[in-house]
Amino acid sequence: MASDGGRKQFWKRSGAKVPGSIQHVYGAQHPPFDPLLHGTLIKPGSKPPTTPVKLKKVSTFQEFESNTSDAWDLGDDDDELLAIAAENLNTEVVMETAHKVIQNHSKLQEQHKFQEEHLQEEKQVESPELSSVPCGDNRLVKSVSEGHTSSSSDNASENSSMQRSQSLPQTSTPPLVSGMADYNTSVTPALTEREASRLDKFKQLLAGPNTDLEELRKLSWSGIPKRVRPVAWKLLSGYLPANVDRRESTLKRKRKEYFAFVEQYYDSRNDENHQDTYRQIHIDIPRMSPEVLRLQPKVTEIFERILFIWAIRHPASGYVQGINDLVTPFFVVFVCEYIEEEVENFDVSSLPEEVLQNIEADSYWCMSKLLDGIQDNYTFAQPGIQKKVKMLEELVSRIDEQVHRHLDQHEVKYLQFAFRWMNNLLMREVPLHCTIRLWDTYQSEPEGFSHFHLYVCAAFLVRWRKEILEEKDFQELLIFLQNLPTVHWGNEEISVLLAEAYRLKFAFADAPNHYKK
Repeated sequence: MASDGGRKQFWKRSGAKVPGSIQHVYGAQHPPFDPLLHGTLIKPGSKPPTTPVKLKKVSTFQEFESNTSDAWDLGDDDDELLAIAAENLNTEVVMETAHKVIQNHSKLQEQHKFQEEHLQEEKQVESPELSSVPCGDNRLVKSVSEGHTSSSSDNASENSSMQRSQSLPQTSTPPLVSGMADYNTSVTPALTEREASRLDKFKQLLAGPNTDLEELRKLSWSGIPKRVRPVAWKLLSGYLPANVDRRESTLKRKRKEYFAFVEQYYDSRNDENHQDTYRQIHIDIPRMSPEVLRLQPKVTEIFERILFIWAIRHPASGYVQGINDLVTPFFVVFVCEYIEEEVENFDVSSLPEEVLQNIEADSYWCMSKLLDGIQDNYTFAQPGIQKKVKMLEELVSRIDEQVHRHLDQHEVKYLQFAFRWMNNLLMREVPLHCTIRLWDTYQSEPEGFSHFHLYVCAAFLVRWRKEILEEKDFQELLIFLQNLPTVHWGNEEISVLLAEAYRLKFAFADAPNHYKK
């Protein structure tokens, strides 16, 4: 083309810029070239490009084409690297690399084909070697000579079935039921190396004569393995003593004490002065989650006793709507101490009566320990919740003023959506298995349910900032905030939420003036 003068003159470029040519704009998405990071892409002796770069004039179509590329073909973050790499690529190296890739792929294909043929040959060889020996009861027994062949073919068939299973869609996954499917499985899944290591740490810590509660809190902050969660929760809540030798006697005494309360107070549930309390409990229990538990009469009976006894023994607050939800995590965790299958598929009434009594008493005492720290949430006018909602509003106004202003402009009051967050400790906002994971950390934090929960709520609200800012109507905003799309949340989402909450706590908890503008 260089010899063709006419065509060369045709493509000769004038002083005006040619539309479509790409020049890098350095800024937030295209930072200046860093020779330390991209040194491998530069030939020895070459200098890194500096901005602005003045491109030389293009005199031929080939040069024009090499300096012009389609903007849609390049990623926003990678166009600079691709341009540098394109200038320095060696054609011979590219072709050699391509040939190696093709050769490796061909070898892998041949190996895979050879393995399949080998498996088919083994299956064909297996069938004539099978000899049957009749027994007295007309059963057929394989001869000993086939033992080695059958074992090898079994291994081969297992491998082939495993390969097929990896390529086929999974059809045996059970449907989610009230957010519980990820919490338990009918067959205990194999632990990863990290999970097994964490479980060993918990077992070693709990096996000692005196459990170091401070170390247990540190270890539990990132989640507690299911197998040790019941005893860990009892220790973290202060229900069990740290000394191993005292635990059995403590459990016997506390369980006996609880059923003494039942014997003393439960018959008074139909008395005139307690009728309203019992009636409200009876109304609220069918509203609890998960649905499968509330449909079991035995569970309803246990919850009614726990809540009524607590209300009678705490006359300053009595029973308040929302307390019924706080029993559920303890009950589910303590049931899992005695069963291996999924809770939603298990009939609780099939457990022995003594086991059910232990679960009921343990749930009562652990719930009582929790409520002791947040009882002002449930006294008259619920001043604890009013105070926390106000603190949440002030905190959000500092960490994300745009979200706060958007809610204020559309006259959405924090009390309209955050009251439930404080009253039910986010139990109505996330699936139950997420609540249980959340409570692992709450029980590891000092004042986790009363203080750290505030920062979790703030992180939870800001988590939805994009969706909140897209809503331009009071009604739509409120509906969204009261029905957040968390049905598919798992431990990963909760871990991110807790990490952000910890960051906020670190920045604001010891600096109350940060609340102020």
